[in-house]
Amino acid sequence: MDKPVEMFDRDYEWSALARFIEDDQPGATLGVVSGRRRQGKTFLLDAACRAAGGFYFGATEAADAESLRRMSAALTAHVRPASPYHFSDWAEAVDALLALGAERPVPVVIDEFPYLAKASPELPSIIQEALRTLRDQRIGSRTRLLLCGSALSFMGRLLSGNAPLRGRAGLELVVRPLDHRLAAEFWNITDPRLAMQVNAIVGGTPAYRREFARGDTPNGADDFDDWVVRTVLNPETPLFREARYLLAEEPDLRDTALYLSVLAAVADGNATRGGMAGYLERKATDIAHPINVLEDAGLLHRDADAFRDNRPTYRIAEPLIGFYHAIMRPVWDQLERPGSAARVWQASRRRFTSNVLGPHFEQVCRDWALHHADPEVIGGLPARVGRGVVHDPKARIGHEVDVAVIGIADGTRPPLLAIGEAKWNDTMGIAHIERLRRIRDLITQAGRYDTSSTRLLCLSGAGFNDKAYAAAQTDPDIQLVDLEALYGME
Repeated sequence: MDKPVEMFDRDYEWSALARFIEDDQPGATLGVVSGRRRQGKTFLLDAACRAAGGFYFGATEAADAESLRRMSAALTAHVRPASPYHFSDWAEAVDALLALGAERPVPVVIDEFPYLAKASPELPSIIQEALRTLRDQRIGSRTRLLLCGSALSFMGRLLSGNAPLRGRAGLELVVRPLDHRLAAEFWNITDPRLAMQVNAIVGGTPAYRREFARGDTPNGADDFDDWVVRTVLNPETPLFREARYLLAEEPDLRDTALYLSVLAAVADGNATRGGMAGYLERKATDIAHPINVLEDAGLLHRDADAFRDNRPTYRIAEPLIGFYHAIMRPVWDQLERPGSAARVWQASRRRFTSNVLGPHFEQVCRDWALHHADPEVIGGLPARVGRGVVHDPKARIGHEVDVAVIGIADGTRPPLLAIGEAKWNDTMGIAHIERLRRIRDLITQAGRYDTSSTRLLCLSGAGFNDKAYAAAQTDPDIQLVDLEALYGME
């Protein structure tokens, strides 16, 4: 299977699909592909079917009888049998799909599978029965059946617990957004500061450049503000309402007003359950369910505190939703009026920096430490990277740590490879380094981690002063990380 030349990256996903589809072992097999909307799953799977001569079916939200008619018509057009298919039920349709692989391995894709399962809840059980180990239709087939969906809460349950298809899948592939480095390359941005600003709004979702912004990218740093006005804040573009549609498309989000308010609370800086409850003037127990649903839907992410148990914080997983709640939702009526975007953006610029860009920069720094950083820089191979608050008993205050890099435990205590402070707009100096040293001492006193080799990371979007450079030259534990390093442009 040759990957299409027009497909950007996705080398890992394409290789995984190719291995699954081209596996010549006898017997039909099942694969599950999931991921948030607009990540290119349909393009990926359709291209795989074209490359391997397979069958692709895109489900729609429809009644069961209509979906069966559409499946019958699509398979008739693909196979061209002597008489057209007229499936009376899904068991008959699934057996016809297994028959496609009678002579060779053939990919068969059912895209947006949750739509079919919503209308016919027994469908996963029907597929389970069709793939029963000793069943003749399965043994005589080499169909590679791929179920795909964007409803993460549903797809997550498909193979979990006591679900009918648990243990049946030979492939479980998640198509994720592009990371900050690939996103910069995809948007054709070589200025790391500009790349970070764009990434804080649209993240790594491929469709936002090609389809939603019609290929419009900022023409240099001076064009960033104008680009925001003519794309994301422009009522004429699909990006303008996309954040609202992402919520509306999630099947488990019924009381959308409450979910919107929870996301708004997080966008306003209320990252704990208590903070969210206070913002909404409700009890913490009242918002436990919407938080869990938003987590399952992949819209809210839970981060454990690296230094305190049972003190998690939450962040919005999709940058565009965070931007919408922090910048657009409070002034939605103004933005819907043509010609108001420039004025609104000018008034919102400071809020964008503090509520959107700053937190996003911190998260990118954590992602860099986990996936991209040279082990020589952070002191080893990380097992996990998080954030947290270190308590100072004498001063009776808590010190926030933006980046905490924990290594692989090889004894009683896991090693704390590095702690770091991330500042988007501040030129970092010796005061930041001294603060990190003080925090390292406090962590040592607490005794939870081995801090004998803990590095101190200063991560800045604005650079460092001479004293910081001098300290880094004399102390190998001090590492200065700028935007070029984060983007691998050193």
